[in-house]
Amino acid sequence: MLIYFDEDTAPDMLTQNTMDRAATLCAEHEDLDPMRLTLSVTFVDKDEIHRLNKQYRGVDRPTDVLSFPQFDSYSYMQTWMEVPLGDVVICSDKAREQAEEFGHSYERELIYLFVHSVFHLLGYDHETEDEKAEMRAAEESVMNKLGIVRA
Repeated sequence: MLIYFDEDTAPDMLTQNTMDRAATLCAEHEDLDPMRLTLSVTFVDKDEIHRLNKQYRGVDRPTDVLSFPQFDSYSYMQTWMEVPLGDVVICSDKAREQAEEFGHSYERELIYLFVHSVFHLLGYDHETEDEKAEMRAAEESVMNKLGIVRA
C-alpha cells in the first residue's frame, strides 16, 4: 500500500510503518491487493477538523477522524494498475484526548482511528447496528493482527 503523508504533519517512521501494515491488513481483509492501493493521510488540529466536519458533513463540532473515499465502489477497477482509495484526516488533539479517556496510548488511538478510516474508504459504515458490528469486527481483527489489543 502506498500511503502519502502530508510532509508537514507526518508521524514518526515507526508510526508510519505501523499504519502501512494496518492498511495492508485492511486491504487483505477485503481480498484486495494492497500493492495496487493508495491513500493519503493528513493530521490536523481541532479547529481544522471542526471546519472540515462542518463543511463536508454539516456537523458543527470537531471529530476525531474523517474519511473521504475517492469512489463508491472498487469492483469495476479490477484492471486498474493503481487504485486511489481516498483521503484520511486525523485530528491529533482528539486522538490525544480519547487515548487519555480510554486509558491507552496515543499511538494505539492513532492506529485505531486510521484503521477505522481505512475501512470507511473501503465501503464500511456504522449507521445501523448490523453495520456497526460488522465494522467493529473488521477493525478488531486488524488491530489484533497488529498486536494492538484493548487494554
